[in-house]
Amino acid sequence: MEIAVIGTGYVGLVTGVCLSDLGNNVTCIDVDKEKVDMLNQGISPIYEEGLQELLEANISKGNLHFTSDYGEGLQDRQVIYIAVGTPQGDDGSADLTYVEEVCSSLASHLQNDVVIVTKSTVPVGANEWIKATIESSLKSDIKVRIASNPEFLRQGSAVYDTYNGDRIVIGSDDETALDVLEEINAPFRIPIVRTDLRSAEMIKYASNAFLAAKISFINEMANLSEKIGANIDHVAEGMGMDKRIGSAFLNAGIGYGGSCFPKDTRAVISFGKDADYDMPILANVVDSNERQRGIIVDKIMERFESVKGMKVALLGLAFKPNTDDIREAPSISVSEKLIDAGAEVHAYDPAAIKNARQVLPAEVKYADSVALALASADIAVILTEWKEIKKFPISEYAQYMKSPVIFDGRNCFTLKEAEESGVEYHSIGRPVIGNAPN
Repeated sequence: MEIAVIGTGYVGLVTGVCLSDLGNNVTCIDVDKEKVDMLNQGISPIYEEGLQELLEANISKGNLHFTSDYGEGLQDRQVIYIAVGTPQGDDGSADLTYVEEVCSSLASHLQNDVVIVTKSTVPVGANEWIKATIESSLKSDIKVRIASNPEFLRQGSAVYDTYNGDRIVIGSDDETALDVLEEINAPFRIPIVRTDLRSAEMIKYASNAFLAAKISFINEMANLSEKIGANIDHVAEGMGMDKRIGSAFLNAGIGYGGSCFPKDTRAVISFGKDADYDMPILANVVDSNERQRGIIVDKIMERFESVKGMKVALLGLAFKPNTDDIREAPSISVSEKLIDAGAEVHAYDPAAIKNARQVLPAEVKYADSVALALASADIAVILTEWKEIKKFPISEYAQYMKSPVIFDGRNCFTLKEAEESGVEYHSIGRPVIGNAPN
């Protein structure tokens, strides 16, 4: 099928590459000419496992193309995916500025009947607005069908998830559009949910809001467990064995981040306000997550009277492993608070340092490895559970640090490993190991 994908961020690029890999002829459109030039050379601008290889392979096959020219990119396309960003506005609602710009460009360049598919996360009812906006400015008498196909990709495993997802949701009030989308997605061999436009839009937000709530819940249980002498590892294991609950998203830590959960939970709260309906559970989820991000610094400050002049090694900067995305990452607020307290912060991440330099305080120094970040450090703080960080033996921290005091915000090590290593080890929802003062 002849497909165009507008936007080459995490969602758009993965969508375009994977659809081309199924044998479709895909052209990705992006207004960033520098990014387009990079992609045409077969270089991915984002870090995503498996993406680079598929990008190169499908460019070589001739299935995948990139352009900044709408006229070229839309020529003879049967299906057009919108996959541009919808950042959070000041009031928590989704900012549709980029989507509106796309609508204007589509109205100016469309020459044939098309199915327009929204991949971007947009508010409930936005697809109807997209259709009306495009149709009101069309220069030709053509048929525009609109559909919603929300993404459920986890950054760091987006390519894997595309081929191994739990379900594919397609929503439209036009049966022809649904049939086209079902045909496109059939080769993935993943269960397809056919529904109306508004339900498809809501499924995306409701799913992310529920997962955010589950994360905040287990984090609150972890904080309580720590105060009353329970071990959250055992608590989560016992809870997760209940099929009604399940074990996914029961890993205690320092809160969720990234481009989806923070934005989408606030967006649902905004929908509620617009509908004159309070969302107290989700409001508390957002508040709980904000508190949780600061818990690691609170622990450090409780342990030390002052960190002024102390070297702190931050291990992991991305909001989660296997991605270079630091949007809403705990590393941002943690580094800011430590520097404000007078600490000397050295940081390491396998993929996110380039992006971190644009966001973290200028005073942060960057290391090329875990060992170099730990060298002569007074404190080590684990913020992202990268495999490389988890596999670095906790017993070796003492070889590099002045005095090994570790604050693990992702519970990367077992308590037994910490006990055997001889380090002082603070984690989330579990007893302190080592000689921490009372």
